[in-house]
Amino acid sequence: MKARQQTSFLFDLDGTLVDSVYDHVLAWHDALQEEGIEVSVWRLHRKIGMSGGLFTKALARETGRELGEEQLVRLRKLHAKHYGQRSARTVPLPGARELLAHLSTNKIPWAIATSGRMETAGPVLKILGVDPATTTVITRDLVRYAKPDPDLFLAAAERLGVAIETACVVGDAIWDMLAARRARALGIGLLSGGYGTEELERAGAYRVYDDPADLLAHLDEVGGRR
Repeated sequence: MKARQQTSFLFDLDGTLVDSVYDHVLAWHDALQEEGIEVSVWRLHRKIGMSGGLFTKALARETGRELGEEQLVRLRKLHAKHYGQRSARTVPLPGARELLAHLSTNKIPWAIATSGRMETAGPVLKILGVDPATTTVITRDLVRYAKPDPDLFLAAAERLGVAIETACVVGDAIWDMLAARRARALGIGLLSGGYGTEELERAGAYRVYDDPADLLAHLDEVGGRR
């Protein structure tokens, strides 16, 4: 008889473990305004979580203007500046610390894979109580492509030494669910980033919960046991 393959969990960060989605939205809004680019806040929210390259391409389509390489670099730096001014007030989502502690206590493998670069993710990880020196954390700096490409989650699974097919990808955005499907992992959606249940399910989520606390309460439903 084959031994049961243990489930592992690969978490997005913003909107999944920490309440930071709208901080990113407003930081991008401020950055764009400094560059004289007007984009509605709600349109920015729909793009949070995708790779920076796709994000800027989508902006170019919506604004009808090409964004040169120098301007893209400025925008990224401006976003980091404005986000840094807000990130000190960021808090973990309900149940996030407890969920990670439960997984660690029960020796269930987990990692964090975020489209953010370490310059913006680092301070938030500290607030969450996660040390990248002792925890598997994959950021945009470490892969060729970010979400909806699967690279972040594939790298996280490889670093953990687990098969991606046995992993559950937990995220708040459709970009997480699309990346999970392309990686051949199971997608679990959380409503804590502002996307609706139907949107997440349509993108591939096989379960949807309110937030980390709700996921922890139903962890047995998704194979979260020793």
